[in-house]
Amino acid sequence: MELEIQNLTRTYEDKVALDISDLSIPSGSFIGIIGPNGAGKSTFVKLLAGIDPLSQGRVLYNRKKLHRKSEVYQKMTLIFQKPYLFRTSVFDNIAYPLKIRGEKPEVINEKVEKLLVDLGLESIRNQLGKTLSGGEAQKVALARALVFEPELLLLDEPTANIDPQSIMVMERVLRDFHQKNRPTIIMVTHNIQQAKRLSKEVLFIDEGKLIERGPTAKVLEHPKEGRTKNFIQWAGI
Repeated sequence: MELEIQNLTRTYEDKVALDISDLSIPSGSFIGIIGPNGAGKSTFVKLLAGIDPLSQGRVLYNRKKLHRKSEVYQKMTLIFQKPYLFRTSVFDNIAYPLKIRGEKPEVINEKVEKLLVDLGLESIRNQLGKTLSGGEAQKVALARALVFEPELLLLDEPTANIDPQSIMVMERVLRDFHQKNRPTIIMVTHNIQQAKRLSKEVLFIDEGKLIERGPTAKVLEHPKEGRTKNFIQWAGI
């Protein structure tokens, strides 16, 4: 999905949380968003997801604006740092997006089973979502997001505070999904090395402003802007 951002501003009371004038994101991009805490990264993906209203400007999705009944909503999803799972089984949590889209039972079974295997969730397929560990819950949330093959996938620190093995599995599945389906993926991450492993481009946001954008290796190894350089040095890359 192609995104076009024009004069985007989000304010909370008198504070400007985000102010990005113009930004174009081609379809099929895999973009990592980095920056210090409170920089506006999470606000940015919430605005793109349509769950936080713009104060000014607009975002176009394949040259269309969002509205309450927009078909664009059916082609996009957002994964939060702390996932919300339904009080149902792992299988039913993952199957939910396909059920509400009217998919046939055999298609649902095939797609859910594949993700259960890919993410190593087969042994807990019948377990209730509320009983899962943090890593298990985040993998279920990822499976639920991927099962309907979204054209726009927004991720807000999807692997924060989970075990290294779960992170490795989730990164592999994300990488394979992008290579196969070529969706647009925009991922907020506090992990600079993760951005380096996964994203093709990086956006550095600080104090609500887009400070630097470029190919991941170029930005992380040879940043142009002083603020970007200071942040990367602080992050220890």
